[in-house]
Amino acid sequence: MGVAVRVIPCLDVDQGRVVKGVNFQGLRDAGDPVELAARYDAEGADELTFLDVSASTAGRGTMLDVVRRTADQVFIPLTVGGGVRSVEDVDQLLRAGADKVSVNTAAIARPELLTELAETFGSQCVVLSLDARRVPEGGTPQPSGFEVTTHGGTRSAGIDAIEWAKEAERRGVGEILLNSMDGDGTKAGFDTELIALVRAEVSVPVIASGGAGSAEHFPPAVQAGADAVLAASIFHFREVSIASCKQALIDANLEVRTSRDHASAPAELPSTAEGGSDAEH
Repeated sequence: MGVAVRVIPCLDVDQGRVVKGVNFQGLRDAGDPVELAARYDAEGADELTFLDVSASTAGRGTMLDVVRRTADQVFIPLTVGGGVRSVEDVDQLLRAGADKVSVNTAAIARPELLTELAETFGSQCVVLSLDARRVPEGGTPQPSGFEVTTHGGTRSAGIDAIEWAKEAERRGVGEILLNSMDGDGTKAGFDTELIALVRAEVSVPVIASGGAGSAEHFPPAVQAGADAVLAASIFHFREVSIASCKQALIDANLEVRTSRDHASAPAELPSTAEGGSDAEH
């Protein structure tokens, strides 16, 4: 048997509430993160991802509280990201109950951070969140045609996206959350070209994000090379169910974990830092 495809709801959290927009603009309230997390756990989600979109020092306490309350309610792995800049930030999140922590802008500014985190907490706890887009007309050409972006996909980092994924793997990250900024919130389907390019160059698991609009969009992402598929608004607003996504994957002859699998395998979560709960992504 192969490794089962993971279906992961993503909750963008702003000041303690879940929000969602298109290309990170026009955010609207999508509910309480702890309530949504509990619902997704019950509906068969394999993991959860929380992204702190305000990501300010002032909001850190709010996010830690959300993580703690979620860890008390759900028993599937939880990944948390947004504004993570240091070993201390990761330590706080793991102690609050996260299983994994995703890093984005801070690693672009100082790639050594990825090495430090992997050496301190283990690769299984470190996720690179990579916001990639096609190089726009007039932009700096990149070998792959895709560039790394910051600030919600609005600014170019001047780095080739595929080369950055390769460097992150060399520095010890255990997983890559691959966000298509061209597709974010558009519901036009995952960017299979981007997924395939990254898959060809890295061996760590790749989570496809950005563009999911229907259950039928999920199998092509996996067939392009994704190990997991992530979506937000289609789950939050009940446009698509986790069960229908898994059924679409099954219909495409792809392996998924069933509700029975979840019930029989509660101990498969990655280890966390001392003091961390086993309830986090």
